Amino acid sequence: MEGKVICASWIRRPGETAVVLGKSGSTPSLQFYSFNSQNSSLSLMAEHICEEGDPLSVTVSGNDLVYSTRHGCVWLELYGRESNVNVIAKDLPSLQGIGLQKCLAFSADGSRFAAGGEDGHLRIFEWPNLRILLDEPNAHKSFRDLDFSLDTEYLASTSTDGSARIWKTNEGVPLTSLTRDSGEKIECCRFSRDGTKPFLFCTVQKAGGKVVTAVWDISTWNRLGHKRLFGKPVSVLSISLDGKYLALGSYDGDICVVEVKKMETCHLIRKVHLGACISTVEFCPSERSVLSISSEWGAVITKLKVPADWKDWQVYLVLLGLFLASAVLFYIFFENSDSFWNFPLGRDQPAKPSIQAIYGEQSADDVW
Repeated sequence: MEGKVICASWIRRPGETAVVLGKSGSTPSLQFYSFNSQNSSLSLMAEHICEEGDPLSVTVSGNDLVYSTRHGCVWLELYGRESNVNVIAKDLPSLQGIGLQKCLAFSADGSRFAAGGEDGHLRIFEWPNLRILLDEPNAHKSFRDLDFSLDTEYLASTSTDGSARIWKTNEGVPLTSLTRDSGEKIECCRFSRDGTKPFLFCTVQKAGGKVVTAVWDISTWNRLGHKRLFGKPVSVLSISLDGKYLALGSYDGDICVVEVKKMETCHLIRKVHLGACISTVEFCPSERSVLSISSEWGAVITKLKVPADWKDWQVYLVLLGLFLASAVLFYIFFENSDSFWNFPLGRDQPAKPSIQAIYGEQSADDVW
């Protein structure tokens, strides 16, 4: 395929996992691929020509896809399956002609959409009715990253100058700025996703060039601590949909996968992009794989060497096995133990008493 890959995202719809790649070139386009989890391969399904210019960033929620160009944003709606995938352009007047939006994000439930501009302008909308919740022209000097909390209540954003702010999405107001030590720059940010630990993870470049991953408690916005996980500058940060893993991409093509529970590296993949800067890392919604891209080497899907998750059918099979085992044990116990009705009989008693012995002789008065 001609052109360089600039942006990418997984597409997660019921019964389907696919990938969209944004490519530059003489004919800028979005290309849609089906994903084969058996061999981590991609098969081209459809292509959309981007008449507005190169697609520079993209985000997807269900059937809704938004990508940015130098001039603003474009909204596409997906319909159809596999080889019959098509797109319909939708009106997005609030985000047309507003310049490059460096960061785009949907909330986990798809009810909010945020765009952070190269000019530092932040916009948060209700989706899909596009009611404006926040419109802040001076949110940052220029955007570096942004992410919604799992419950959609908060939005975290970071700036190219190293600052980070928290916004209340429902009220459309700034809440607080994250504290940082002298010389520190907060770069990438991701909220926890498991629903039990209300944390915000950020990569922080400290004075001297050392990079650490810091954790904030989102109930108090106090910094809990930090840990050096990668040992090199981080270009991008991602978190799996179940919140169990973080992925950090570097400027020289390496990927580090971290188990959140222990905050320890569980998979280090060196030279995935052979010395090129990784601009995107995203976890596959259905498999333990990551999609990464660089402008030099395009898109790469890498299977992770982490413990495999249990599938739904495996859980049901185990439950069925436990049920059957319980039924067998109950039957054995019942057959080999005295029951309430199994009275011991004397030596001279018949094996089975007659019905008359129990109820007595039936008289004529008993007959109806």
